[in-house]
Amino acid sequence: MRLVKVGIASVNTTVGAFVRNTDRALVLAKRMSEDGVTVGVFQEQLLAGYPAEDMVQWQGFIDRQWPELERFARETAALSTVFVVGVGVALQGQRLNCAAVVAGGRVLGLVPKEKLPTYSVFYEARTFGRGQPGMKERYRGVPLGDYLFQFDFGLVAPEVCEDIWSADGPMRRRTYSGAELVVNISASPFRLGFVETRRELIATRAADHQCTIAYCNAVGSNDGLIFDGGGFLNQNGRHVMETPRFQEGFAAAVVDLDRTLRLRGEATTWRVDREAWLTTGGQGTAVLDCTDAVRTRRESLTYPVPAHRSFFLPTPDKRRPAREALCEDILDALSLGVGDYFEKTRAFKVLGIALSGGRDSLLTLLIAHRYAKRARPENPGSLIQAFYMPSRFSSDSTRDAAETIARELGVAFQVVSIDEAFERERDVAARMLGGVPVTPITEQNIQARLRAQRMWNWSNSCGGLFLQTGNMSEKSVGYTTIGGDLMGALAVISNLPKTVVMYLLDYLQEVTGYEGIRKVLAKPAGPELAHNQVGEEELMPFPILDACFYLFASEKLTPSEMLQALTPMFPEVEAARLGGYVDKFVRLFTQSIYKWVQSPLSLHVGNLDLDRERALQLPVVTGSEWMRET
Repeated sequence: MRLVKVGIASVNTTVGAFVRNTDRALVLAKRMSEDGVTVGVFQEQLLAGYPAEDMVQWQGFIDRQWPELERFARETAALSTVFVVGVGVALQGQRLNCAAVVAGGRVLGLVPKEKLPTYSVFYEARTFGRGQPGMKERYRGVPLGDYLFQFDFGLVAPEVCEDIWSADGPMRRRTYSGAELVVNISASPFRLGFVETRRELIATRAADHQCTIAYCNAVGSNDGLIFDGGGFLNQNGRHVMETPRFQEGFAAAVVDLDRTLRLRGEATTWRVDREAWLTTGGQGTAVLDCTDAVRTRRESLTYPVPAHRSFFLPTPDKRRPAREALCEDILDALSLGVGDYFEKTRAFKVLGIALSGGRDSLLTLLIAHRYAKRARPENPGSLIQAFYMPSRFSSDSTRDAAETIARELGVAFQVVSIDEAFERERDVAARMLGGVPVTPITEQNIQARLRAQRMWNWSNSCGGLFLQTGNMSEKSVGYTTIGGDLMGALAVISNLPKTVVMYLLDYLQEVTGYEGIRKVLAKPAGPELAHNQVGEEELMPFPILDACFYLFASEKLTPSEMLQALTPMFPEVEAARLGGYVDKFVRLFTQSIYKWVQSPLSLHVGNLDLDRERALQLPVVTGSEWMRET
């Protein structure tokens, strides 16, 4: 047996907070060593925080990381543990995103990331250069390039994030060169349902390349990106360990690297493929001998046996039901996003919400309160202030719902009417028009803008974080007001479709029993900016709207193709009406891009986000001729 204990850590970093990031990592590094960890793994860009985006173009931002890496090495010098940490370096005009191997008080080597993503929320090729197969350079006297690291327990292959996602990544040549333990350090943002994809991919890579994989992921939120942690340890395709998500810390497990070599010997296909690779001139990876850098202590490690003491029977199934898993993941992610933005900016003292008595502001309040329960468990409501700002169109039922949920959560609640201001602003607008009455839509917009203005005034005066409460469905078709409900400092649910908002509220009603949620759900969804206003009557049924959004914005279908897809999905809707919904959606969506590009910073929870900088990059000015049938 060749037993090795692998520790996988997730650190909640802040971009540019080099000293604080290193301090947090050192706490976990020392705890891992005390736990007998042989190899301690930290995330991508641990020292700088991720994503730093164009900040890496500042030479000082890059250079300042190295002293912290050396400090990390010095302060772990007495530990009999090998560490892999993420760091950025500048070499010959290029910025390189590297995995640094640290042991015995020294930085033993640097391995740069080879695959740079430029899809979804990523734009790394804009700032970073690529590592290359066979690369052999030196940075400050330290080997930098395509290297494996030989220790007294085995051969380690570090790699960075996207390298594992490519079928043509460096893992193939490195395992063919003898690597037994592949260490992938990542900063992979949370996306709905993506944890299953990660788990499957890591199992597939470990089986394909007949190796042990330690996958480490970042945790925490920076700007709108949320990182859920959740590292994995997998040996030759067999799941060994998964670390907790949405929390800083580490977990560790023991593997027998002799088992990895034995399974290679049994895997005929792997052996034949490796032989073919060698005979056709496959380029191997150089090995750095680091056996004298550190003497690991593995005498106390015991063979990994199942907790339920059976090698043949399945382990107890601890997975959550699908509905619970989906809802809790979204709520955990968004509350983490709110909390980290609130704390890391260090600009705010309290959270503020314009609570309308409707679904969107209710869910935003519940997410903020979820964070507050973690930050101030003794009195979470003290961290939040809610304002109900009625006009003549506001109903008694929405006021009652807003008051009820605020009372149940212990949140400060104020009623501040905008009716008098609404009349005044409407009259001023009419005078500016030369006495012509304002349009009904302008009357609605005046109300929304008054509420936003008052929230900003409150925010400016007390250091409040003004949370924007709009959802993605209504944002996508412009059912929102620039300068009004589109505004805020942080958009909490702006990447959640309306159907998901309602799904989450149904779930929260079941698990919490809050009367305030029940009262909100009892009334049809509508902005109450006019008499008897119902959102689905003014737009279309939300399930159809969300389906249109997905097919058009995600699947990139034309209107005729959308109708073909929707017809069997909604057989109860006559074809002409469904076609009208499709045409209306596409028209509203393309006309509303100018609106949502002005929206505040939003939290990302999926691949399909309305964010021009990170996800859906669309021109504001565009024609529609390309969508017409020829």
